Amino acid sequence: MVRELTHFIGGQHVPGVSGNFADVFDPNTGQIQARVPLADRSEMESAIANAEKAQLEWGAWNPQRRARVLLKFLELINKDMDPLARLLSSEHGKTVADAKGDIQRGLEVIEFAAGGPHLLKGEYSTGAGTGIDVYSMRQPLGVVAGITPFNFPAMIPLWKIGPALAAGNAFILKPSERDPSVPLRIAELFLEAGLPEGVLNVVNGGKEAVDTLLEDPRVKAIGFVGSTPIAQYIYTQAAAHGKRAQCFGGAKNHMIIMPDADLDLVADALIGAGYGSAGERCMAISVAVPVGEETADALAAKLTERVRSLRVGHSLDEKADYGPLITAEAAARVSDYIQIGVDEGAELLADGRGFSLEGHEGGFFLGPTLFDNVTPDMRIYREEVFGPVLIITRAENYEEALRLPSDHEYGNGVSIYTRDGGAARDFATRVNTGMVGVNVPIPVPIAYHTFGGWKRSGFGDLNQHGPDAFRFYTKTKTVTSRWPSGIKEGASFVIPTMN
Repeated sequence: MVRELTHFIGGQHVPGVSGNFADVFDPNTGQIQARVPLADRSEMESAIANAEKAQLEWGAWNPQRRARVLLKFLELINKDMDPLARLLSSEHGKTVADAKGDIQRGLEVIEFAAGGPHLLKGEYSTGAGTGIDVYSMRQPLGVVAGITPFNFPAMIPLWKIGPALAAGNAFILKPSERDPSVPLRIAELFLEAGLPEGVLNVVNGGKEAVDTLLEDPRVKAIGFVGSTPIAQYIYTQAAAHGKRAQCFGGAKNHMIIMPDADLDLVADALIGAGYGSAGERCMAISVAVPVGEETADALAAKLTERVRSLRVGHSLDEKADYGPLITAEAAARVSDYIQIGVDEGAELLADGRGFSLEGHEGGFFLGPTLFDNVTPDMRIYREEVFGPVLIITRAENYEEALRLPSDHEYGNGVSIYTRDGGAARDFATRVNTGMVGVNVPIPVPIAYHTFGGWKRSGFGDLNQHGPDAFRFYTKTKTVTSRWPSGIKEGASFVIPTMN
């Protein structure tokens, strides 16, 4: 039976009225499991109106009272973890264990955001001048929005919702139409946790819904995660309409393997970081860069052996290392990239295109693919594949290895594996990317630090979660105050100074 999904506006499930729908597939079978409505401009404007009205009450709550709603939400979602993870897995295709990780990394930001009462404190300077005090206040922006991708349907919405709500804003979430059920469930749980109706709205939609958020003056800030072309479009359109924006795009994450590294440790790290979640992660390691031919030959042999032992299976299979891709189009796109790599002359060590899961032949599965001798001029090196494809690009020496991620147009994350502390420190200092791992394969920072890439991986001055999130979702008001003391100074036509 095909489920009919809704929007969540004003604290209620609201059927779509535009007449436009998108299909939500079960990636394991290829069958349609739900239909999601795509909002038109009037539906999105209804959500904005609800949010604007509800924010007045929510923004007037004291920060500690708002934090209690986040803490109650944490309690409720942890009780709901197993069914929520299975729901996420059924629409996305990632394994249930990986789905739980998706949810947990989002909850860690909710835990951090519950510290909002401290993070929202302003600054105070007494005696800045004779009888003059200066202090600042952090105040909510009002209505803010998030546009989030399919590959983390829990984590990334929670990264944005938590700090925005803690700061006193109302939030409109436009999730991916490919796996929208978990975001809708998150909205239900926030309402159950005591969030006033209308403070959090979930509206499914396409370009018309997005453009409404960009153009409506009631929406003060927009966060986005997705492809680089759309990130750049949203960033420029938001700026043109006077809105704040933080937009994160594509990636091509490298792992540098120095000759002194433990290659068994490296191979295991690459297998997990490259093929986990079928490679559909913006922080997936997709380029291995061994330094020196001896290192490269040994690493290629170890990776080939491990790739052959990977288990691709149904997302509910507890023994599966990874499941299907999100859609048939995604699987076809990755298959096309594999052929491009072959045509460009890369050495194909493992080809995942012939994989079929018995009993689930209609599913969107691809086996693990491994290329060696990939050069920087090839498309499979330059472009984001976003699938279970790992490439090896050999470097003659450390300086060449350092240049590869530094010169790439994307600058999301990078990792180095070495036993040499000096080399690791030099690499972390000099490499031109936003996030660095040292003997860590996927350098996603913990919740109280900030997440964000450089170059064409990130647009905007402030990153996700950590202190930057509270800076992004608040505006600073500075007050200069003096109470009359009976001294009459007369009119002054000189700009005030602290002399």
